[in-house]
Amino acid sequence: MASVAGPNTALPSLARGDARTREQASIPWYIWCAVLAVTSAVIGANWDISWHMSIGRDTFWTPAHMAIYLCGVLAGVAFAYIILSTTFSKSSPLAPASVHIWGFRAPLGAFIASWGGIAMLTSAPFDNWWHDAYGLDVKIISPPHIVLFLGVYGVLLGTLVLIAGHMNRSNGTVRHRSQFLLLYGCGIMLIMLMTMLMEYLERVFLHTSQPYVILAIFAPIMLTVAARATGFSWAATVVAGFYTLFNIGLVLILPLFPAEPKLGPVYQHVTHFIPEPFPILLIIPALALDLLWQRTKSWHLWKVAAISSLVFVFFLVAAEWPFASFLMSAASRNRLFGTMYFWYGLPPTSYMARHLFWDLESTAHFWRGIALAFIFGTLSFRWGLSRGEWLRAVKR
Repeated sequence: MASVAGPNTALPSLARGDARTREQASIPWYIWCAVLAVTSAVIGANWDISWHMSIGRDTFWTPAHMAIYLCGVLAGVAFAYIILSTTFSKSSPLAPASVHIWGFRAPLGAFIASWGGIAMLTSAPFDNWWHDAYGLDVKIISPPHIVLFLGVYGVLLGTLVLIAGHMNRSNGTVRHRSQFLLLYGCGIMLIMLMTMLMEYLERVFLHTSQPYVILAIFAPIMLTVAARATGFSWAATVVAGFYTLFNIGLVLILPLFPAEPKLGPVYQHVTHFIPEPFPILLIIPALALDLLWQRTKSWHLWKVAAISSLVFVFFLVAAEWPFASFLMSAASRNRLFGTMYFWYGLPPTSYMARHLFWDLESTAHFWRGIALAFIFGTLSFRWGLSRGEWLRAVKR
């Protein structure tokens, strides 16, 4: 005799299935909230650097600082909702895509980003105390900034994992939209990395090996992760292009707004916001890498990493070396390239103010540095390949 299902047996599972279908049929609001959070952080961070170079340190409550810490607030709202709703709601559509940590349930990205948001908000009083104790901080690499960067990195990483999980659970149009959101997130991550490294990549160093070693360590990771995780043929070019356009936008837009120094000593006459330098030409090796990767899909990963590192270092040096010479010339002192903009505390006797290269290494030392860049680049590409493959498979 056939049994009849009771009123509370099939309906809850159907309800959960319907909720899960709705969740996969569009990009949820909390992902958009996370994307807005990391966008606010990257805009605020670059605005804050310009604020320090143009005005100095006046108060903690600047619009730039508020834009940075808005990231932590938005991340807290979005990811607290995900964790609490998934933990306490039996009908949560994210329940099958969750991991268990300390009695809570949620997708892995929500836990990572929540930690990042907490670290960001923790860095705020630390940064304020640091400035009160030591005055103007013109260095990007400082203890409170490291804590802040790790927090933003956590929010970014959690957002990338959350987007990747949603992408891998979706199909059709939603999957394609998620792929481009993932590319956008990788572009934001690349901008943040390049911002943290900016003082080691100044144009006065671009005829030495130091910038190329540093770039080979960090830049390949996001280019490779973007390409592997999304499977998009021009992923590296899109990510590097986003970084390039963002920084060119800073050069063109920030000087339109008035500003004047409020701290001394003042060595440069400043009447407007000072932008960051013109971006490194990462888009050239990124384009070469995309063309290479379209032909190496069946290669062993270590072989792909080694050849990619060789291509990256070669095209980066080939593009940036002559371009650096152009940036030192009078032809680059215009609104597009912005090489006439100096922060107010830059001494007029400095190499930067005199448009001179910092040249303290021999030819042999330079080539040893380039060889080191190739080695580090190989390791970096291999790590990026593995992380990209992991993101491509993650569903929780």
